[in-house]
Amino acid sequence: MLFPPQALDGGPRPMAGGFSGAAWSRIRFLDGPVCDGCGVPFEYDPGARCGACLAKPRAFDAARAACIYDEVSRDPILKLKHADRLDLAPMLARWISRSARELIEEADAIAPVPLHPLRLLRRRYNQAAEIARPLSVLTGTPYLPDALVRRRATATQAGRSGSGRKRNVAGAFEVPEARRKQVEGLRILLIDDVLTTGATAEGCARALKAAGAARVDLAVVARVQAVAGLTI
Repeated sequence: MLFPPQALDGGPRPMAGGFSGAAWSRIRFLDGPVCDGCGVPFEYDPGARCGACLAKPRAFDAARAACIYDEVSRDPILKLKHADRLDLAPMLARWISRSARELIEEADAIAPVPLHPLRLLRRRYNQAAEIARPLSVLTGTPYLPDALVRRRATATQAGRSGSGRKRNVAGAFEVPEARRKQVEGLRILLIDDVLTTGATAEGCARALKAAGAARVDLAVVARVQAVAGLTI
């Protein structure tokens, strides 16, 4: 009664925390057919992977995104990431629970894409972990918060080309020796906020598989628009 829910987009007051009805209709949720490999949306269901995944398979086995990253979905993601809006994490976790339902059902554990300790100190929290934690509670899937570490402080990925992003995160991730038995033989579901080129997720997947993980999938809140498997 004292603090009624407000619409994230400034629209009419919703019945529960989140977007107004008009904003919901503008979010491009990925409900239709997608590539089984990278999760890029298809206009129709070909029952296969996109050309890019067939030509060069990813280090992760499959990826799913809840929506397209655009001017509407960008706002809550950036507010969580940079504006201390941790209250948004459970909502974004629910989005992922719907879009990545099949991957979650197959997963043995959920792990967030890690931040380097210096960046974690500056930001004070890892947005991927804040999404992964309520997703674990919601789905009953075990949560591995420290299965992966970022051993090298990488520069921001923003503004880099696909090849530049890969070089930037090359060798940046590892599974600590004390955690190797924790991931060995497991099917791990990686959690992150946005999928752009997939370079970060591939670096994480390689590290997990090198430690013995049987399978590594990826679930994100949003992915950038792509055509025929090519990032725009």
